[in-house]
Amino acid sequence: MPAQPASRTAGSESDGEAPQRPALGPGPDSELTWLLHRAAQRMHTLVGAEAERHGLSLRDHIVLSALHKTADLTQMELGQALGVDKTTLTAEIDRLEKMGLVSRRVDPRDRRARIPAITPEGDAVRAAVAHGAEAAEAAAIGPVPADQIVSLRRILYLIIGSSEDPGSCI
Repeated sequence: MPAQPASRTAGSESDGEAPQRPALGPGPDSELTWLLHRAAQRMHTLVGAEAERHGLSLRDHIVLSALHKTADLTQMELGQALGVDKTTLTAEIDRLEKMGLVSRRVDPRDRRARIPAITPEGDAVRAAVAHGAEAAEAAAIGPVPADQIVSLRRILYLIIGSSEDPGSCI
């Protein structure tokens, strides 16, 4: 007896419509690395869109935030903290300086080194992006109970640990 043809579903190729793709949603057994990566992508997209509303890139916002949180780092130390090479960070700081969002001064410990600092204008735009980003994050995690968010933050800090590898924020 010949094999029966597979049953068609709405949208199958044989009826002229595009085939339906399987959902890409994560399941409870998905790889943790994949889930963390996808969650980070979503947050980067949300915060990047907010940064763009204020004339910045996501990278601009991350650098300004790092300068806001950690004062008096040399460019080299800042690059290490962000996981960005010297050339890339120098170009980024040059751009932010031209925009009036960052200034640089000579490191008193080493005249060859520079210490970037966020300007009042830079801090104002950083704060505006951060405020919008908080709202976007809140909307993204809205369905999750607050106690689970607290647990998630604790878990993420445990995963990050005190690793010597700073990773890359950008």
